[in-house]
Amino acid sequence: MKIPISVLVVIYKSNRDVLLIERADRQGFWQSVTGSLDAPNEDLALAASREVLEETGIAVDQLPAGSLRDMHHRIEYEIYPEWRFRYAPGVTRNTEHWFSLEVPDGIQIRLAPREHVAYEWLPFEEAAKKCFSRSNGEAIMSLFSAK
Repeated sequence: MKIPISVLVVIYKSNRDVLLIERADRQGFWQSVTGSLDAPNEDLALAASREVLEETGIAVDQLPAGSLRDMHHRIEYEIYPEWRFRYAPGVTRNTEHWFSLEVPDGIQIRLAPREHVAYEWLPFEEAAKKCFSRSNGEAIMSLFSAK
């Protein structure tokens, strides 16, 4: 069963283009990197790094120190009914912690084909609008409103 605590990682370049990935199980559902903790006590930054590697092939530990940043923001949202079977009976809400990751231009993306089928780099405003999750768009806008 999945743990109802997750991370969301907004991956971006210095020109403020944001990486979005399209879900394999839902055509047209574009998002940032997301994923649940593997254990209730898993460190959030380690979970974020693990999810980035699994979903994009980007090794955070190979990037300059400080590339991954905790945005010190979390939200709670209702889990879509069609995805609740992944959680313990009665679990309907998830707590998501936001991170950002600045990557160099020209970085190679290697998608996990069982999870995602396509990726795009988009200007941050456009990326925020394209996300299927309103809170994902808010995370993107929050990141760049502070810069």
